[in-house]
Amino acid sequence: MSGTVDRIGEMIAAGESRYIVTPNVDFLVQAQRDEELHGILAQADVVLCDGRPLVWASHWLGNMLPERVAGSDLVPLLLQRAEERGWRIFLLGGAPGVGAEAARRIAATHPSLPAVEHYSPPFRPLAEMNNAEIVARVRAARPDIVLVCFGCPKQEKWIFRHHRELGAPVTIGAGGTIDFLAGRLRRAPPWMRRSGTEWLFRLAQEPRRLFRRYADNLLHFLPALVAQRVRLPPSPGRSRTAAPTCASTLYGLKIEVAGRLDGDALGTGPGWWTKAATQTGHCVLDLSAVTAIDSTGLAFLAHWQRRLARHRRNLILLRPSPGVRAALAHMRLTGQFIITEGDPPGSPQTAGR
Repeated sequence: MSGTVDRIGEMIAAGESRYIVTPNVDFLVQAQRDEELHGILAQADVVLCDGRPLVWASHWLGNMLPERVAGSDLVPLLLQRAEERGWRIFLLGGAPGVGAEAARRIAATHPSLPAVEHYSPPFRPLAEMNNAEIVARVRAARPDIVLVCFGCPKQEKWIFRHHRELGAPVTIGAGGTIDFLAGRLRRAPPWMRRSGTEWLFRLAQEPRRLFRRYADNLLHFLPALVAQRVRLPPSPGRSRTAAPTCASTLYGLKIEVAGRLDGDALGTGPGWWTKAATQTGHCVLDLSAVTAIDSTGLAFLAHWQRRLARHRRNLILLRPSPGVRAALAHMRLTGQFIITEGDPPGSPQTAGR
């Protein structure tokens, strides 16, 4: 949680448009069915774990997340930091009157915080929203952080399509957080949040709306979890990649990796990967000798690709091994990458031909 608050501070200082998603089990189940939502999740600048079951799942899958970072817990900490740093907050969404009440309560508890602007657009389908008016209102407020509370997946799709227009460094899909801020819904007691039983508290508050959702999530999440465990098994022990080799080419930087590409291997040399990501030119990553890759390895590739894309550069996957191809296909990430079977022009293998 503390690292997330610090990361958001860095994003505000950088001043570029970034977006954050906060998936829980329901979000991931929807992303399994909705290609657009799946792509939004894969391309997000920061992905937070907003669900205790996801922490448990990460342990079983062998890629342990440090803790749950729920949006409803994160936002109060952001408000404290915003009061210290003078950040401006914009609340977008919620039922009529909810945003105003949330802003009033925030002002009462954080008197030094710049006035929190808010807007609750009329409830309409995504395709019928008055986006020009919404963007104009947000831009006029010049916020540092925009909390979009339309509910999933509407808020994620709206953010993905419009976050660059807002002029805000950070846009976060905050779901029902605005209802907690306004006192419209109550949080579960701390012991329930820690034990992973907060969903029971929410179910008691909104049984009609949540019962069918929770049942559907259970039926789809558990089989998907088992399938991932089978397709991307955790490492049997501590692993590390062989020392990567790299060479400069006319095209950019070519890197060859062998062995497992997983959380353990990546953790042994993060400084080298950072240096590789900041080199000039495109990055060609030879994965032909990679014997296995896990979800952390896949997430690393996606993150590296996003970093390069910001500077109009590409991450090109060269001759991925069958194991890498199968993992990319299972996690539906194949389309996120440029994949080639031949060395790019100017590489050591082609320069003399």
